[in-house]
Amino acid sequence: MRRQILEGIRVLELGQLIAGPFAAKTLADFGARIIKVEPPGQGDPLRKWRMLHEDTSVWWEAQSRNKESVCIDLRNPEGQAMVRKLAAQADVLIENFRPGTMEKWGLGWDVLHADNPRLIMLRVSGYGQTGPKKDEPGFAAVAEAMSGLRHLTGEPGRPPVRAGLSLGDTIAGLHGALGVLLALYERDARGGTGQVIDVALYEALFNLTESLLPEYSAFGAVRQPAGGALPGIAPSNAYPCRSGEYVLVAANGDGIFRRLMQAIGRDDLANDETLARNDGRVRRVHELDDAISAWTRTQEVDDALAVLREAQVPSGRIYTVKDIAQDPHYRARGVIERVTSARGLAVEVPGVVPILSDSPGSIRERAPVLGEHTDAVLREAGFDEAAIADLRARGVIA
Repeated sequence: MRRQILEGIRVLELGQLIAGPFAAKTLADFGARIIKVEPPGQGDPLRKWRMLHEDTSVWWEAQSRNKESVCIDLRNPEGQAMVRKLAAQADVLIENFRPGTMEKWGLGWDVLHADNPRLIMLRVSGYGQTGPKKDEPGFAAVAEAMSGLRHLTGEPGRPPVRAGLSLGDTIAGLHGALGVLLALYERDARGGTGQVIDVALYEALFNLTESLLPEYSAFGAVRQPAGGALPGIAPSNAYPCRSGEYVLVAANGDGIFRRLMQAIGRDDLANDETLARNDGRVRRVHELDDAISAWTRTQEVDDALAVLREAQVPSGRIYTVKDIAQDPHYRARGVIERVTSARGLAVEVPGVVPILSDSPGSIRERAPVLGEHTDAVLREAGFDEAAIADLRARGVIA
């Protein structure tokens, strides 16, 4: 196996559930060593989220691959001292507790940076480490609302809906992983030192809102939910087929629009000079949507897609996870992989992205059972067998 691009980088993960651990998973996929600290007993609550196999979530197999599990009680002063020692040997520490929690445990930035000036600390929270809302609890759903995303998600005139996934957490995790890579580059390639990366869930989502703020700033325009359409860009929508399924058509390029209209037998619209550019199409978007829908309603999804592919119009079916699991393109790209859990369950998980040509990431190890690596990691940190046994007997570790 080729050398992993982050091989030799040691990450101490103190976070739970999604955002911080997702950042760590991303780094782990490319070779970083992740030492995940979990509370004795139940461990990370994600172990019990959603569907379980023999008391462990199958989600755990995707989120915690390539990680080592160490059980330390962070509420115990001795446990805090142990984590401080581990942090002194780490390149990166990731935490996603409410701001002030690490300081309460004697593990704030000033302390950790004094112990290890090269340490990079990723801090993920609902609202960031500063500002008037910093002390409020913030989950992804609330961040999605504050970022403006939830307002835009749904049909006009109906209550806002969530996307069905915890986007605030995972997108914040990706921003966190990017921040870690930037900080590592600054430290190792440019002679810098360790630093703090402050990621707020709502800010990570706000970063994706495209022209939302510029439109309001310049024109006072407040974008509204538009269902399956893409406001201000036409035509792009989900259109009903004969079976009741939908086909997604994105024909907002000028040449693409002309090919689409020709493919569905609407040469009159293809040749209409007022529709040759996006601004003209936006003014007649409802007419265009009606024309496309009139055609798709006569087609089965596969038949419609065949016509659209022939015309080189970007299009696709609305996938369920069953469609994903059966799709040959996913398989050919290697972005679905099969792992075997510690309890012997073979389960498919998302593969490693992005795909690098010379130093690709990989799933090297299954997700750990709770406390599987406690003894090995502590021995490596300098604790002898007697000390480990004593700490375990007193419940500081497990």
